[in-house]
Amino acid sequence: MKISYHGHSVVLIETKGTRVIFDPFITGNDLTDLSASELEVDIILLTHGHNDHVGDTVELAKRNNALVIAPFELATYLGWQGVNVHPMHIGGAHTFEFGTVKLTQAFHGSAYTDEENQNIIYTGMPAGILFTAEQKTIYHAGDTALFSDMKLIGERNLIDVAFIPIGDNFTMGPEDASIAAGWLQAKQVVPIHFNTFPVIEQDPHEFADNLSGKKGKVLEVGETLDI
Repeated sequence: MKISYHGHSVVLIETKGTRVIFDPFITGNDLTDLSASELEVDIILLTHGHNDHVGDTVELAKRNNALVIAPFELATYLGWQGVNVHPMHIGGAHTFEFGTVKLTQAFHGSAYTDEENQNIIYTGMPAGILFTAEQKTIYHAGDTALFSDMKLIGERNLIDVAFIPIGDNFTMGPEDASIAAGWLQAKQVVPIHFNTFPVIEQDPHEFADNLSGKKGKVLEVGETLDI
């Protein structure tokens, strides 16, 4: 399994010929190395409905005939845009041909903002995602505050790589993210959701260096991790 990071919360997994992308915020993301018009994906996993996570989902899904997996309300909204969707919800898991997806809770908001019409569209509850394939488990926490049930997620799942936000202001900051890393007990912890905007500027290397057990891993934009 190959895992690569592409700025903000964008994570791309390649497993047995299937390309799975999390939260494809590409257009408008100055930190990414991807091009929405060229990217090829088979599966799109969404944690919640904020614009900087839904990103280029509709374009990517239509051009690639990709399946979008998202919390129910967000999936319904995207289905109305002509996208092929599989709705899920928190606590639920489903096994697909490419792997198993389970949604966990996350403490955040979830709404798509139509700035042109000054309209906010409610898109259900935010989520984290546990993705399992090739006997490996990846946890993408999405946008979230620290919450104590991360202990339970760590106790019940053998997590190989955990992607957790460190940006502060909208999500956990480095201090709370360090606590989350300890509770999740992942073999490796990769920081996400930082430096895209001035208000979430952080030093990911300082965060990773401060984690016990040398499990912190900063992935530079475009860098790949083989597990």
